[in-house]
Amino acid sequence: MTKRKSKGAYMISAVAEMYGIHPQTLRLYEREGLLKPSRTEGNTRLYTEEDLQRLEFILTLARDLAVNISGIAIILQMRERMEEMQRQIHEFVQYIQQEVLTRATAAADPSKGAIVPVRRAMVAPTVQTQKKR
Repeated sequence: MTKRKSKGAYMISAVAEMYGIHPQTLRLYEREGLLKPSRTEGNTRLYTEEDLQRLEFILTLARDLAVNISGIAIILQMRERMEEMQRQIHEFVQYIQQEVLTRATAAADPSKGAIVPVRRAMVAPTVQTQKKR
């Protein structure tokens, strides 16, 4: 794999040369939904840094692990689902941390922020009656 130093978008011929693959292979990956390069007004494919990272992962699966295109598609889908689940878990953990912090600051007044409402017993003042002698 080739290391890239600059940022930007690359045309299909440059990407094919960088990775030692035929441009038809890139077109096949796009047709199969594995890559989604952006397009110019003239319909030229442009590959971003994210596209190239994804391509490197695809090529690792294909070349090093001998995974076929269907397998690569399944692995990419699972990877995207896992990333989404990780994002949701991260959001949930942040929510829980905020709740704990909110409830900890409300601990000075137990009636606020309690999971179960605290009811204070109302004690009625007792009136003492004096006995007449």
